[in-house]
Amino acid sequence: MLSSKLKVKKETRVAKVGRKTGHSKAIESTVRSSTKHIGDASQVSFPCVVQSRCDIQTAKADLYVPVVDSNNQPLMPTIPSRARRWIKSGKATPFFKFGVFCVRLNIETIKNKQSIVIGIDPGSKREGYTIKSKTHTFFNVLSETPMWIKDAVKQRRNARRARRSRKTPCRKNKYNRTKGSLPPSTKARWQTKLRVVNKLRKVIPITDFVIEDIQAKTLKNGREWNVMFSPLQIGKTWFYKELEKLGNLYLRQGWETCQLRDNLNLKKSKAKLDDKFECHNVDSWVMANDIVGGHSIPDNKRILKVIPMQFHRRQLHMFQPTTGNVRKSYGSTMSMGIKRGSIVKHTKYNLCYVGGTQDEKISLHDLENGKRLCQNAKPDETKFLTYNTWKMVGIPPLG
Repeated sequence: MLSSKLKVKKETRVAKVGRKTGHSKAIESTVRSSTKHIGDASQVSFPCVVQSRCDIQTAKADLYVPVVDSNNQPLMPTIPSRARRWIKSGKATPFFKFGVFCVRLNIETIKNKQSIVIGIDPGSKREGYTIKSKTHTFFNVLSETPMWIKDAVKQRRNARRARRSRKTPCRKNKYNRTKGSLPPSTKARWQTKLRVVNKLRKVIPITDFVIEDIQAKTLKNGREWNVMFSPLQIGKTWFYKELEKLGNLYLRQGWETCQLRDNLNLKKSKAKLDDKFECHNVDSWVMANDIVGGHSIPDNKRILKVIPMQFHRRQLHMFQPTTGNVRKSYGSTMSMGIKRGSIVKHTKYNLCYVGGTQDEKISLHDLENGKRLCQNAKPDETKFLTYNTWKMVGIPPLG
């Protein structure tokens, strides 16, 4: 009894000394319910108090940096700490590619590449992508599909008809060019998938592709719809042909994906619009893991969300005229010599992207939510980093 009281007083005295000197040692529980002192343990922000040091190191290393050689050919990604050492020693140069921090090696290296597969889980409003090798899961990308195409085409048609009724100069009606081509909305959706794949291939050496083969809803006695006129069937057929030009293509049915999840005891969320790994990326991960193998549980659940930006590149004037029947300029591809959507570094707002222009000033927008930061930024106050057409959410800047 006396020894326990002395032990409590000793621990209290150590805690008081730590508060005075500013150096404290936190006590962390281990799996065996024993205690040990760990320096600066308060800085480890993990919810589980029984997490070991090995688990902490693994959790910190789930973010990867794409690497390219001196000829901009993709190499195997690396961890951020090694990328920083390369930059500090001059072995690599940092740069941004479609909003993602990358490094370019300035020295010759042995190009040992592993098989990397990208799993694709298509959807109507959200889509999941997973880039994985046998040893690591490099990226989990959650992409939003463009939903404004139908309204934009309708608005363009109304504007074209209004110009003809005003007898303004316009082109003659052309013959029907839609035969054999994709409808606008379908084309935009599947081109977005291909654009994501092509951008990732520029910085990661992807060799294989696996996609869940979604099926179109069939109609009873609808022979033409079932065989030829389903937009979903036409779009995915076009997409599969494009992927076969880039590498090996594997298809998985929906029931096969479900079976892969059940074999690994993974659950899929029914909230399709949530930004979680269990919504769409769990399917893309199990399909990719089925091709390359290597894991029984997901080793990386970090999500990089991609939101396509909407630009008015061809609408050069406002639809509604102002006083005096004057139509103000609206929409373009450039803002004071900078392409719209480009990522720049501003002296005040740091990383942001370029929007519209007015009175020789440009507007800057937040990278994640698209909120406008200002309208009066001078081009001289910005430093151009890279061209961009997406908002990237969920990955911190490493440069």
